[in-house]
Amino acid sequence: MTRGDESIGQQHSALIVRPKGAGQNLLERLSLEFYKLTWRTPLHSGRLKGKVPLRLLAVPHDPLEGNAARGQALRIGKFHYQGFEQAIDGLDYQKLELPPSLTDYIHRFDWLRDLAAATNRGDGAPVAAQIADAWLRANGMKTREPAWRVDNCAWRLLNMAAGSPFLLSSADPIYRSRVINHFARVARHLDQSAPRAQSYFAKTVGWAGVVAASLLLPEGKIRRAVGEDGLADSLRATIFPDGGVVSRSPIQLMELIGLLSLLKQCYVAQREMVPDFLTEALGRAVPALLGLTHSDGGLGAWQGSPHIAVDRIHALVAASEVRARPHRQALDWGYQRVTAGKSVLLLDAGPPPLARQSASGCASTLAFELSHGAQRIIVNCGGAALVGASIPLALARGLRTTAAHSTLCLNDTNSTAILPGGQLGRGVAEVGLERRDVDQATRIQASHDGYAKSFGYSHSRLLTLRSDGMELRGEDTLLPQSKPKDNVPVHVRFHLGPDIEIVPSDNPQTALLRMADGSNWAFAASGGTLSADDSLWVDQNGRPHPTRQLVIAADTGKGGLSISWQLRHLG
Repeated sequence: MTRGDESIGQQHSALIVRPKGAGQNLLERLSLEFYKLTWRTPLHSGRLKGKVPLRLLAVPHDPLEGNAARGQALRIGKFHYQGFEQAIDGLDYQKLELPPSLTDYIHRFDWLRDLAAATNRGDGAPVAAQIADAWLRANGMKTREPAWRVDNCAWRLLNMAAGSPFLLSSADPIYRSRVINHFARVARHLDQSAPRAQSYFAKTVGWAGVVAASLLLPEGKIRRAVGEDGLADSLRATIFPDGGVVSRSPIQLMELIGLLSLLKQCYVAQREMVPDFLTEALGRAVPALLGLTHSDGGLGAWQGSPHIAVDRIHALVAASEVRARPHRQALDWGYQRVTAGKSVLLLDAGPPPLARQSASGCASTLAFELSHGAQRIIVNCGGAALVGASIPLALARGLRTTAAHSTLCLNDTNSTAILPGGQLGRGVAEVGLERRDVDQATRIQASHDGYAKSFGYSHSRLLTLRSDGMELRGEDTLLPQSKPKDNVPVHVRFHLGPDIEIVPSDNPQTALLRMADGSNWAFAASGGTLSADDSLWVDQNGRPHPTRQLVIAADTGKGGLSISWQLRHLG
């Protein structure tokens, strides 16, 4: 071990600027092609033996925002994440019997970012060294999951590199050597595991780790070439042309934007040009994410995502360095956005994701959300992906159902099945969509076939939002297909946003809604019986909050069913 790694505490003291040549010669190109061919063979494993870097070549700037409250918890000796607390002292890092999200938070070293947000290096470095050393002793030499799962490894490498001033301020040479050697072990593991990852998204995260290792560790020229090829290919499979991810999960898209933003800083730290494919991916992903933001700038609840506050979205967009307007409609991503005055309407107009691409996919086809100014009026419950202290598995499963979304539910059955193992099953296969501007309004008509085989009906939803945003009209229709069933109970649910009071009305088919800002709206229904029931919504920290829902109930007849409703601003 040399003293070269002692410079790691200085932000850019370890930088090496590679000389820029006119191009590779023939021998280099042949070597590169041979290396690619042998990437997944025993030759590659043999080539890696003994390649232990003595230092990082650069310290990338971390553009992602840390959580100071979680960082303060670390300072007093606790991991605090999504409502769950775990004392650091005595924690067995070999057997983290904790909620999956907290387990990944620890294995990925995401806590380094939070610690940096809460304190300076002098005060935070001993805390970081205590946690890192205990973790490395337990997991550093044993490649087992989930600690060595490909996505956790890639994030750990990036987070450790960005947080290395905290990690490597210790004067203990054995501990410092353990940290540096771990970079090399993770890089070699990612070389092998990134191509084998089971989902497109996991491959993308893994390849990003390979590229980061090639930029931050010695002897990375050929690793970088292979890694960039792999990352470019996996991004093409992970991101739709309109910028959404194939899982259709906004929080997974947020993770991807954060990952690519941090990877981009690795290039900047090495004074290398950021590849066009990476810049283009970020340029597509950011407007797709913004397309699911409400009038307050926060994120709606879709495909397991919670309701996310505007400051977190703004921080992520700032980290990406992408300036873009929200997508109005993303046909591949599967969402529609209508802006009218102070109102924003969001609609899930796509089929559910493939089961292998999403662990928390929801039966939410044709669900919508509506906001006006800072007030969320109609929402989905959200939060199914945030299994933790406040959301047990049973509740998470319920949050994935059609009934947990603001849409029509037939016979209390999901429009797309959720199987006992948690995967999405049969249901919605095709979604029809027509959107056009009419006289002083935007009109969207969409349909799905999720109930066609089981009950003999297709669901059609018509939404018309007035151009001033003060009135939304809707019609939900069940159209008979093959062998429609009579007298099947139907419920159209409208989950209300936070702090909305339902005021009794003289008309049982009308409900008056008093908002937190003092404004009033009226909801009127026809074609069914209107009632109110309890509901909940989940915030970005995985905490459920009680709220209410409006429900229109009816039964199918021989000719199908049509339910009309109206939401109108009163002042």
